[in-house]
Amino acid sequence: MKLSVIMPVYNREHYVVPALRSLLRQCGDVDMDIIVIDDGSTDGSAEAVRAMATDAPRIRLFQQANMGVARARNAGLRQLPPDAGLVSFLDSDDLSVQGRFQADLAHFKADPDLQLTYSLMTLADRIDDEALEPAADSRTITVRGISLSAALFGRALVARVGYFDEEFEQSEDTDYLLRVFETGPNYRLLDTVAIYYRRHPGNVTRDQGGRLRNHLRAIHKSMRRRKADPALHEVPGIFELKSPTDWQGP
Repeated sequence: MKLSVIMPVYNREHYVVPALRSLLRQCGDVDMDIIVIDDGSTDGSAEAVRAMATDAPRIRLFQQANMGVARARNAGLRQLPPDAGLVSFLDSDDLSVQGRFQADLAHFKADPDLQLTYSLMTLADRIDDEALEPAADSRTITVRGISLSAALFGRALVARVGYFDEEFEQSEDTDYLLRVFETGPNYRLLDTVAIYYRRHPGNVTRDQGGRLRNHLRAIHKSMRRRKADPALHEVPGIFELKSPTDWQGP
């Protein structure tokens, strides 16, 4: 079963190569298609991806003017090949854990009705980009956070949920996951780590005020949808929103 992984990129020249390497190392176990959407980067991100794609044709690079992460994710969804039965995402500054996709895929093979797996994420403030894992001196915390990269979606579920809400500049992932769970999918929570989330000064989530406002907006929209349509399901309280307090910097 083919898996397509969508990676939006904006000015991540120093991080995108390790992110892609973390995917490529799993291609011996999984039939993987990697869709990279460069969202108008002004650094060398696109060139770095293009250089990797020369030796790894499963990486497909598409470029567009800077339009924001929601539109970049939607551009990736439009490039899904017809034979992709599974879909996931990876941010261009994070790492996919070795063996993660092979393990998740086994659950889909064992249960043909399964539509979604949702795993854990480890936040780390130092990453070893050679070993593709948290550095020995890194501070880490493992949570079931809000991350599209922690999910593996069946293609039919993605088609049912539709595109990302492009009105969101942040928390488009929160909105999307709420819409996913509102459909009442057949899902499995896995207690394995799917990604290493790299904490660094450029994280969008460091804008705590904007992130919180958009997160609450996504929750409010979910409440309104469920009130208008009783067929929609209440979202399970599975997400953890926390990181060590001493990581909350400017």
